[in-house]
Order: sequence, then structure tokens, then C-alpha cells
Amino acid sequence: MEDEFPKKRNIRPVEKSNLPVITLFVLVLLVLAMLYVGYEYISDSPSNANELATIVVDTSAEQTNTAEPITDEPVSESEESKPEKSKPETDEEKKLDPEKETVRAISASSIGGKEITHLVKSGESFSAIASRYNLKTETLKGLNSSTPDLKSGVTKLKIQVKAIHTVGPGDVLRVVASKYGVTKEAIMKANGKSKDFTERGEKLVIPFPSRK
Repeated sequence: MEDEFPKKRNIRPVEKSNLPVITLFVLVLLVLAMLYVGYEYISDSPSNANELATIVVDTSAEQTNTAEPITDEPVSESEESKPEKSKPETDEEKKLDPEKETVRAISASSIGGKEITHLVKSGESFSAIASRYNLKTETLKGLNSSTPDLKSGVTKLKIQVKAIHTVGPGDVLRVVASKYGVTKEAIMKANGKSKDFTERGEKLVIPFPSRK
């Protein structure tokens, strides 16, 4: 009995599943989707190329527009530099030698006082002589408008002073200065004195207390 109906040993069960079919179906769908997307991209590429071409043209136009003001800048600079070149010329024309300027004549009566004559010494100028007698340089030149140049030992200038004082008994410089309302130093400078000393009968030039 045992030989006729042998016992079946462990038999592997047969499993039935639909997973391979589903996987294959999904793969087919993916391939079709990729093909569709690729076709759409290829069909749209000409329009994209046209858009890129228009963008390139626009940027080149912008570059040409921005280059225009750059060419205008040098022109404005050259125009501004034209008046600057003329400025030194006008300044040079205005520069005149003070010794050669036209001097307006001044009458002695308009200043007042007494008139004396000064013989020009070596190294003296209008400004130095005017300072000695407490006059303005313009005043001294106006009094001597016909004498534009100074020559040592030759030129004699007309000078206006306040007074001519003859030294008497007890007339020291301090007393004489207080009498005319000027400083002792001004009298010494006008008379070329380096010491506070006077002699009887000496004639002292008394300058104006303020510059005329």
C-alpha cells in the first residue's frame, strides 16, 4: 500500500501575481509621455529662437543709445575751455606798470599847508618820499603829474606840508610837536634827523598829522 500511493513531499506553492503586467504598463506610459514632451519642445524651439534674436537686437540698440551722450561730453568741455583761454589775455591787458599809469593832477590848494621842494636822492621812490612827509603815494604823484620818472640829483618834487617852523629859544622837538599836534618821530622823519636835537634858527618841516 505504501508503494502504490507514495506521499507527496514538500511542493513549492505556485503564486499568481499581476505585478509584472502593471510595471510594464507604467513603463510604456512613461515612454509615451517622454516622447510627447520631446515633440512639444522641438516644435517650440523656432519661436524661442526668434525671441532670443529680438532680445539681442534690443540690447544692441540700447548700447547705441547710451553711446550718444559720451560723444557729447568732449564737445561741452571744449566749449567751456574757450572762455578760460581768453581770461589770461584780459588779465595781462589789465596789468600795467604803476610807474607808467596815468596820474590825475592834484592842486596844492586842495591839500593846503605850505609847499616845499625835495631833491630826489639815490634809491628814493615815490612811495618812500611820500611816507617821509606823511603823504599818500597817489597825492605825491598828483602834485607832480608832469614828472613820471625820478632821477637822482636831478628831479625836484613839490611837497605839501603843514608848516615850516623856525626854531627859537627853548624849542625842543617835543615842544614843537605838541604845538602842531604831531609826533616828535614824525618831525624827525620829515627832517631826516636821527637824534632829538635842534639848533636855534633851524627851519623844521612839520608834516600833516594824518596822511593826505
